[in-house]
Amino acid sequence: MKFKLLATSLAVSLALTGCVTQQSENTQTAQQQQTTKADERVFSQEYLIEELDNGLRVMVVKTDYPDVVSLQIPVSVGSRNEVKEGKTGFAHFFEHMMFKGSKKFPQDEYTAVFKNAGVDNRAYTTNDYTNYHLNFSKQHLDKVLEIEADIFQNLTYTEEQFRTEALTVKGEYLKNNASPIRKLLSAVREEAFDKHTYKHTTMGFFEDIEAMPDQMAYGKEFFDKFYKPEYVSLVIVGDVDPKATMAMVKKHWGGWKKGDYVADIKAEPKQQAPKYIHEQDEALPGHWLLVSYKGAPWEPAKKDRAALDLISQLYFSNNSDLYQELVVDKQIASQMFTYNPETKDPGLLHVFVKVENEEDLAKARDAINRTYAKARTELVDEQKLSDLKSNLKYSFINGLDSSQAIASTLARYMHFERDPEVINQLYKSADNITAQDIKAVANKYFVDDSRTTVTMSALDKAPGFEQEANLSAAVAKLEQAPEAPVFKVLDKTNSSPLIDVNFLFNTGAAADPQGKKGVAALTAAMLAQGGSQSTSYKEIQKALYPLAGSFGYQIDKEMLSFQGRIHKDNAETWYALVSDQLLNPGFRDDDFKRLKKEMIDGIKSGLKASNDEELGKEVLYSTLYKGHPYESYNYGDISDLEALTLDDIKAFYKNELTQSKLTLGLIGAVPNALKANIMSDLATLPKGEQSRLSIPDAPVLKGHHAKIVEKSAQSTAVSFGFPIDTIRSSEDWTALWLVRSYFGEHRSSNSYLYERIRQTRGMNYGDYSYIEYFPRGMFQTKPDANLGRSEQIFQIWLRPLRSNNDAHFATRTALFELDNLIKNGLTEKDFEASRNFLINYVPQLVASQNRQLGYALDSEFYNTESFVKYVTSKLEKLTLADVNRVIKDNLQTENVQYVFITGDGEDMKKRLASEQTSPMVYNTEKPAELVAEDKVIADYKLAIPANNIEVMAVDKVFQ
Repeated sequence: MKFKLLATSLAVSLALTGCVTQQSENTQTAQQQQTTKADERVFSQEYLIEELDNGLRVMVVKTDYPDVVSLQIPVSVGSRNEVKEGKTGFAHFFEHMMFKGSKKFPQDEYTAVFKNAGVDNRAYTTNDYTNYHLNFSKQHLDKVLEIEADIFQNLTYTEEQFRTEALTVKGEYLKNNASPIRKLLSAVREEAFDKHTYKHTTMGFFEDIEAMPDQMAYGKEFFDKFYKPEYVSLVIVGDVDPKATMAMVKKHWGGWKKGDYVADIKAEPKQQAPKYIHEQDEALPGHWLLVSYKGAPWEPAKKDRAALDLISQLYFSNNSDLYQELVVDKQIASQMFTYNPETKDPGLLHVFVKVENEEDLAKARDAINRTYAKARTELVDEQKLSDLKSNLKYSFINGLDSSQAIASTLARYMHFERDPEVINQLYKSADNITAQDIKAVANKYFVDDSRTTVTMSALDKAPGFEQEANLSAAVAKLEQAPEAPVFKVLDKTNSSPLIDVNFLFNTGAAADPQGKKGVAALTAAMLAQGGSQSTSYKEIQKALYPLAGSFGYQIDKEMLSFQGRIHKDNAETWYALVSDQLLNPGFRDDDFKRLKKEMIDGIKSGLKASNDEELGKEVLYSTLYKGHPYESYNYGDISDLEALTLDDIKAFYKNELTQSKLTLGLIGAVPNALKANIMSDLATLPKGEQSRLSIPDAPVLKGHHAKIVEKSAQSTAVSFGFPIDTIRSSEDWTALWLVRSYFGEHRSSNSYLYERIRQTRGMNYGDYSYIEYFPRGMFQTKPDANLGRSEQIFQIWLRPLRSNNDAHFATRTALFELDNLIKNGLTEKDFEASRNFLINYVPQLVASQNRQLGYALDSEFYNTESFVKYVTSKLEKLTLADVNRVIKDNLQTENVQYVFITGDGEDMKKRLASEQTSPMVYNTEKPAELVAEDKVIADYKLAIPANNIEVMAVDKVFQ
């Protein structure tokens, strides 16, 4: 007997290719029509079909598989036809009895013939038909047809054989009843149906099976009613001559007399309420749940049946979100599968779940209920639907690799209307199904009053099942107008074919909990450089490659930005991939280990071992903000990173990546449909309460301090600075920004420090000043956007000097010039030149589309006008007096933190503590004024007390 746990009628239907020939008086016309429509057909194998005068339907298909023939004999009788009360199970019983033989071919004799001929002879029974299938070498075709024809027409058995076989069937029932799945199916059918014969399974009711040995007279009546040619089809597939085969069939089967019986199968009345029963099985391990809904009748020209099968695959297969939730992620369930048998009349659509813990039964039921509500309220993605149909089609075609596979497929459809063209009808219906059809069919069939639920376990009752699940309420909840999203949207869409998207969250490294420094960065990496729940990172990268799409992240203290770029032609595909990363992260262990290792290596080998300049700047920030949320490096401390777990990542994701902290930035020709999709998807994020991090004031810095980091280095890098109160939204920021540009514009040869230290004295590569955080400065000439901070420092960065002496002198020079700037301010000429430079330079900072978007998002953060307008308008209004006032209000040298990265820490400490002279030596003659100034600077006091100087090994930094 055949029992399929996974049966999808659509998958079965999408099968064969070729041309079709039907033997009839209209054969030529049919060939022409089918040739014309060949591209629209799925089953287009050449075949010969004929209905004999007695009603027997015969179909012959010639294949290229040599020597082998498959004979399938579907009889259109199953448990559905067992209409007489107390007489269930006879369709299945005669599946057994048909092996007893006939007077001409007794069982012993014909089985010996079959054995010698190598005939594989089997059968199975379903709700609607019984199929006898034989596979053998082609030279035995005539004999097999002769034997089977005689048995079908002249089945012979004794009372002893009848009674003995009835006991065998009882044994089979008891064997099968050990299966929890069969028990569940038996229970749900008996509960779900009141009148229709689908109430009992193919085995029948047990009390009828027990009475079967005494039902020999009814057995003969049953056989005489249903084993008639009008109920039977012959499907012959293999290495045969179709016309010769048809002649053989007529010779052996043509004299069979036609019957006239039609079973009166009662229609099932409409179910009026949901039903539930609990089955106790004291020996059963675990706990089972079966949720079943009434389905559609067999009407292949309509969409309902195919749509129901697609819904089963979309929402309940092992690729579904529900399977991932119950089995993979939460591991509530150990098993989950569907079973949707094809039935002539409306049958049942099943979802089975096995859980290990009793309290998870109700959780699984509620999850299934939510999923059905989702199917009723959402429009499934059309591409996903198309991909599923394609997958089912070609997966099944790949399995049709023998005459037996082709024949068994045809047998499964011939019993319905004894016409193989139902395959094409079903496929055509499936092919035309849209997302709207899926939703409509879900609303038609998946309603509370159509549901029957069964639980089964060793318990006397299932906890949490005192009340029925309410699908209508779940649907109503989803159909309610969604609450307005909490996140902000900066929509700068335009006609550019390039689309930039920026998911900017007002969180970052400043939100790292104590002992978990680096969790924000590792979370960001897991989202942007890790797989989603459904797709591995390798697969995502492979899919993005032909799109030339990008997706990455940038982290700072208060901003976590996920940015991507794609051409508008590929936008939908790109978004499907990256949104899955962002909103349905896989949090895979292999990604976690890989990215953690990369992050730790980035600190050890990238920052600490080979980037002295960035190291110096980061140590300066960390030192100035000791005990403050800004203290840790954006990518964390090594020991904290090593101790992080996946649960830490998941917790940060849940708590920090919320709608309230999100601003969505869009620019380029974003299609309206995609925009709506993005909005809808982001609304699924937790709302959250805090819109941005609460950052305290910087720690108070008093006096002069120095931190010396000793490492293997041939030069000495220098950074120093102090906290300031002025940030971009401050009234004085633009004036201070101008002062910064005059004094040390990044990577510019026009700035004052550059001219005094590099240009005049040739001491290093460059010397710059900053009033905002500017990472990665050695690699780029313009600052990145999305580094907004509530606290900033004034910083001077001296690129590596040749020796500790030169570093000491250059630091003194920078302090000397800063003191002069504070004392004297800018001249009118310097002011005008700097202002004119910035007015013309500012537009370059937003010259590209993604920088326009990034700076616009920063303006939202600081609550200012657009960057260019904001800065330009203030620059135009500035006066020299404004600028010189701002210098005195913001700049000072009484409280300064110095950082030196050097190969000899003790030497540097000695120089600083003793105020050792740092003479400047040139390899060429210099002007007298410069030499005189050098003598002053060589002894210029940094005034750093010895107990304020700390030397630390690089191994201890960010450890």
